[in-house]
Amino acid sequence: MDLRGKVALVTGGTMGIGAAIATELARLGADIAIAARHLGSEARETQVAIEATGRRCLAIVADFLLPEDCQRAVRTTAEDFGRLDVLIHNAGGPSWGKIEDITPQQWHDTLNLHVSANFYLVREALPYLRAQKEGCIVTVSSTAGIRGVPGAIAYATAKGALPQFTRSLARDLADDNIRVNCVAPGVIRTRFHADMTPERREFNLKHRIPLHREGTPEQVAQVVALLVTNDYITGETVVIDGGLTSRIA
Repeated sequence: MDLRGKVALVTGGTMGIGAAIATELARLGADIAIAARHLGSEARETQVAIEATGRRCLAIVADFLLPEDCQRAVRTTAEDFGRLDVLIHNAGGPSWGKIEDITPQQWHDTLNLHVSANFYLVREALPYLRAQKEGCIVTVSSTAGIRGVPGAIAYATAKGALPQFTRSLARDLADDNIRVNCVAPGVIRTRFHADMTPERREFNLKHRIPLHREGTPEQVAQVVALLVTNDYITGETVVIDGGLTSRIA
């Protein structure tokens, strides 16, 4: 897919991995809508970075726990730019606790944010994607959804659902020339991992990650850009983790 003249909606696009994805797609020629629950200084910085590429950027306030906000984010993007070609649901966040510790509300909120929001976003986006005779959807899972992670049962379950959602959706939408893929980042240098203790970080680098370093948002964005632009990839989950999930122990 040539991104010149295309439009992409990136949720959670104001910081971290989402901001890197939005900026990379803009560099490749797409106009960008970024959507998040709050629009602060980081959102403005991302807008400036996108506009520095010569592309337009629209910032949308949306809470992706709410179906109506998912739908509104898509409609606002399509109405403002006149089209929608790429949908990337990156908005999310950690959810800690073992099964006996988390509340039912925490369980449902975590699944709604990571899984159900994809459902509502895609349903709303489909008419716009079909109108262009091609489209691309990228979901964002995690290595936690592949191998599990201690003390994060809701988060790992939600992220584990996304590769199967991706595969099933890719089969359903192939005849519409709409491709669906997934990325599963590992330990990436973002605010998500900022509360990691120095001891835990050192253990990860020495013993869990074969490449002995963290990834960067830009490295994730490069893979997303490949999935968006290469029109012969669909139904795949690409792991970006420095080899973490390849370890036996």
